[in-house]
Amino acid sequence: MRYRRRGERPPRPPFVLPVVIGFIQVVGTNAVARHHTSWSGRPLDTFAYVLLLAGPALLLFRRQLPVPVFAGTAAIAGAYLLLRYPYGPIVLSVLVGYVTAVMAGRRRAAWIILGTLYAAHVVANSITHALSWPLELGLLAWLLVVVAAAELMRTRVEQRRQWRLAREEREARVADEQRLAIARELHDVLAHSISLINVQAGVALELIDDDPEQARTALRTIKDTSKQALGEVRQVLGSLRTGTMSGAAPGTATGTGSAAGWTAGSAVPGGGTAGGPAAPRSPAPDLDRLDELVRQAAAAGLTVTVRREGTKRRLPPGVGLAAFRIVQEGLTNVLRHSSARTAEVALDYRPADRLLLTLEDPGPASAAGGPRAGGSGSGLIGMRERASALGGSVEAAPTTSGGFRVHAELPLHA
Repeated sequence: MRYRRRGERPPRPPFVLPVVIGFIQVVGTNAVARHHTSWSGRPLDTFAYVLLLAGPALLLFRRQLPVPVFAGTAAIAGAYLLLRYPYGPIVLSVLVGYVTAVMAGRRRAAWIILGTLYAAHVVANSITHALSWPLELGLLAWLLVVVAAAELMRTRVEQRRQWRLAREEREARVADEQRLAIARELHDVLAHSISLINVQAGVALELIDDDPEQARTALRTIKDTSKQALGEVRQVLGSLRTGTMSGAAPGTATGTGSAAGWTAGSAVPGGGTAGGPAAPRSPAPDLDRLDELVRQAAAAGLTVTVRREGTKRRLPPGVGLAAFRIVQEGLTNVLRHSSARTAEVALDYRPADRLLLTLEDPGPASAAGGPRAGGSGSGLIGMRERASALGGSVEAAPTTSGGFRVHAELPLHA
């Protein structure tokens, strides 16, 4: 079963056009014969009607066999004219066969058959001494008009096909970008939260007997972190349900509104309900929530120092979201892969056209990844994708002291 695109007309049954053409050829030829009482050729008889209907009958198979059908209609029309039956719209089925063959991409074969039919017509008229060059030249001009019209139709159809393919490729590319954006967002939310939960769960297990109060604090942190992670996941999924991701995706090269797709989530992080018909709106994460990341890291045993240079300014939504996620992923990597207990985040607002962001830990790296190790290895890739989508860049490399440094440049015009 063939599914049509929205707005596409349903295809006509294949017999409609042959029936219409057969009716026109029979009725039109009868009308011509009645009005030309001085016709010196053969009158219409049974065989003439067979020829008038044979061409339209062949058109039933025009889509499956375009060239044989055109050759057949041309041969039938040639036989009709050679037998000197009254002129009429017998060539209508020939024209449909020619256009069908051209539209099917068999242009050379169609030209040869049409040229052969015209040459046979000229030869036959010269043999019967009925050749009239003004009429033959007029017929040739008319055939050239038909050829030009068929070529124009073919060109228009080919252009529409190319436009449709380009649109499908563009839609597929946008869908891929949105899938990558969703994957990045879920990765950043879940990786950070689960890393904190993992650390705090280990602390709770170690201290549950010796220091119940500290274990209770770790469990409370697990509860708050998981609640916030659920809220942010609901926000992402709510954006998908309500269609707000269709126009733009965070971190994709769709302009300044890329982060706006995340502002209509299904729940405010840390609260809200799932599955309801309406959802409260919450702002997309940005650097205004940097203190929240610092508190979460502190709860996991990582002291984070934030250093700002220049005058703090309001960032475009896409830039603010990307900066927040880069810091979040960087801190997650410190918790997972470093033995450091401190990290520094530097924000430089002094350049007029971009934000400079640096995150560094003193190391050293954990020998085996430590209890905090794990993950898919997509964190640094996601950072670079976010920055690249905004026209910026991310550099990440170990430092000479054994730590790790992430430096991002995010253009503010994004």
